[in-house]
Amino acid sequence: MITKRISAVLFVGLIGIGLSGCKDEPAAKDTKPYTGPLEEINNVQVLYSEAAQLKVKMTTPLQYKYQTNDRVYPKTVNIEFYGPDGQIETTLRADSGRYVHAQNFYRVMGNVVVVNKKKNQDLYTPELNWNPTTKKVYTEKPVKILSKATNERLEGIGLDTDQSFSHYFIRKPTGIFRLAEGNP
Repeated sequence: MITKRISAVLFVGLIGIGLSGCKDEPAAKDTKPYTGPLEEINNVQVLYSEAAQLKVKMTTPLQYKYQTNDRVYPKTVNIEFYGPDGQIETTLRADSGRYVHAQNFYRVMGNVVVVNKKKNQDLYTPELNWNPTTKKVYTEKPVKILSKATNERLEGIGLDTDQSFSHYFIRKPTGIFRLAEGNP
């Protein structure tokens, strides 16, 4: 009988200790929704074509995709622009890049170098934007264009060009130009 009482007291005591350990956890305060990348993709290759003909090829070692469908390319971005004959006309290299889905444009940043093979020219700028719908490339940043064939250097602020970089407009130009004889 004493053992039953001791057992009952121990049982009630254990239940009391167990219940005292059960406390409501306070609700998490100010929880913010996750805004980081939803996907991480390695060794990315993006191809754009029109009428079954390759126009642009982009490669990069890493891509992050976000809930907004924006994409960030935190490592080197390489882009090749193809002409109507299927040959590479222009190449582009940048330290990083991003795609902004809402405005449908790409931005490459950091040590951007564009090589126009047809014109034998190199373009240097800290940032370039490309709109695949309009096929226009532009920047508000400083640009420098070097012609290997003529040793001309053109510098300025802001640039507008087509995606093949064959026709460009420097918004505020400066530089060294060669004028044809007879021109004032």
